[in-house]
Amino acid sequence: MPRTSDLDERPAIVFDNVLKAFKIKHTNSFKEAFIARLKRKQTTSSFEAVDRVSFEVRKGECVALLGGNGSGKSTTLKLLSGVLRPDEGWIRTRGRLAGLLEVGAGFHPDLTGRENVYLNAAILGMTKEETDARFDDILEFSEIGDFIDVEVKRYSSGMYARLGFAVAVHTELDILLVDEILSVGDARFRAKCDARMLELREQGKTIFVVSHSAAQVRKLCTRGIVLKRGIKVFDGDIDAALELLKPASERKFQPDLLPGTRQRVVDKIARAKATKTYR
Repeated sequence: MPRTSDLDERPAIVFDNVLKAFKIKHTNSFKEAFIARLKRKQTTSSFEAVDRVSFEVRKGECVALLGGNGSGKSTTLKLLSGVLRPDEGWIRTRGRLAGLLEVGAGFHPDLTGRENVYLNAAILGMTKEETDARFDDILEFSEIGDFIDVEVKRYSSGMYARLGFAVAVHTELDILLVDEILSVGDARFRAKCDARMLELREQGKTIFVVSHSAAQVRKLCTRGIVLKRGIKVFDGDIDAALELLKPASERKFQPDLLPGTRQRVVDKIARAKATKTYR
């Protein structure tokens, strides 16, 4: 299996000047669009969900991607996983990557849990024999029980999450991407997931996680990257990154933003207001 050499000091993840934009419609019907064109008003605009973002992640590093709703976190993970392609810039990952981006992602609803385990493992590059050897561990960790032979379209969101996470962390991986999926499920299972990710970190795996749980990311990560309006405004110590997520009046100290980023965010908000894309 492709593995990253312990002696290879090249970064596990490179995100270089990446831009990802989406079109936003300002009309809700053909009639509105027709009238807007007659009045020479703009009917669409471009929104940069990820705006010229760059960072590198070393092999074995555990990094938290932080920011408010609409900051570009999930888009960044989808770009890293290959679900989305950048409009500009480039992305490189080294080694086998497993992504846990949303509940049920990668599952076929008409297949059973068992069949989806083998399907997902195959997508990650594992052979049937390798999956056979890990299947019992996957089943035990997921706590799905007899539902493993039930079509997954009948699963709850918590069952989806447990099985998806179990598959991802029991395959041969070098990089694990985890979105807010771990907010699904009870506190005991979330603690179990945290413990498993700590094991992977100790094994030298690279982990890139999005979470709103300060306790979780502080336990797992030493570094935080903060996005605002798709712009990277901070990259450094996890405690300082988490401090930035608090309202200014509640911060114990004021972390230094990356040079020039405050004005970039202000300008971007002003442009969004001007084109009625501000949310």
